[in-house]
Amino acid sequence: MVILRKSVAGLSQAALSRFVKKAARAAGLKEQVSLLVTGNREMRSLNRRFRGKDRPTDVLSFPAEGNMGGLAGDIAISAEIAGRNARQLGHSPAVEIKVLVLHGILHLAGYDHESDQGEMGRREAALRRELGLPVGLIERHGARISSATMKRSPRTRPTR
Repeated sequence: MVILRKSVAGLSQAALSRFVKKAARAAGLKEQVSLLVTGNREMRSLNRRFRGKDRPTDVLSFPAEGNMGGLAGDIAISAEIAGRNARQLGHSPAVEIKVLVLHGILHLAGYDHESDQGEMGRREAALRRELGLPVGLIERHGARISSATMKRSPRTRPTR
């Protein structure tokens, strides 16, 4: 399921839904991915609630715990931050949303760039090339990355 609360120039809900499915398959996910594209206000609220950080962020991933009826998890993306990043990097906001979707999907697939000695970065780079996307988040920022992963279980410490 894809929910576009904030529109993104050049990207329809149907096109984004197709990309999410394609990227999930490429990453080896068999389960469904739920995606919310929203604004900074909601992203700030989510980031504050789940990570204790009172600021918006570009992408949050929420892996499903256990058997969630075929759901790999949820991804939330800030259309505003994606638009700003796209302008700075010289590509369209639609392309930037796809870069963020791919990053979120890799977290849902179990990758964690903070603890995997570069495995997620290598996988992201390979999939980015396969999907025709420009430089990914890990390549842009190295260890300093602005995305976050959230576990649904209150016993699990969130990772960035």
